[in-house]
Amino acid sequence: MTNEQLIADLHRRWVFGWERNEGDAPFDFRRTFGEFYDFSSPDVRLYDDFDPEQRVATTAFGYGSIWEPAFQKMVSAHHAVDDGPHVVADHGLAASTLIFVARVTMPDATTDIRTTTSLVWRRTPEGWRIVREHNSSKVLPAGTLDHRLAEHEAR
Repeated sequence: MTNEQLIADLHRRWVFGWERNEGDAPFDFRRTFGEFYDFSSPDVRLYDDFDPEQRVATTAFGYGSIWEPAFQKMVSAHHAVDDGPHVVADHGLAASTLIFVARVTMPDATTDIRTTTSLVWRRTPEGWRIVREHNSSKVLPAGTLDHRLAEHEAR
């Protein structure tokens, strides 16, 4: 398997790591994403504009602290890949871009989004790990993903 193929597989699996179903065990960022993020690098910069406070995390632990509270309250989150991943890899660094759609259901609201995600991966002794992340999301009109994510809602 080439580095490009390996990173593409990691990026796809990363997207679906954010899946939540009603009744899931409490969300634990480190348990879910320990194989994806570099938890020891001082070079980490992670950003997602879906965070209402628009914070930039400088550690994977800090990023987890942004998302754990919201994901623990969440009823469900279902995703589908729209485009990608597109990967370039050379030596010890790789970059991947992927577009996904998601329906996020909180106790009081359901939101459909389209997100472009760009990840920078560094090869470590443990494998490829995310050291940079930038996600830009657009909220879609209510119901946009009804047919796209119907298989999740049928469960």
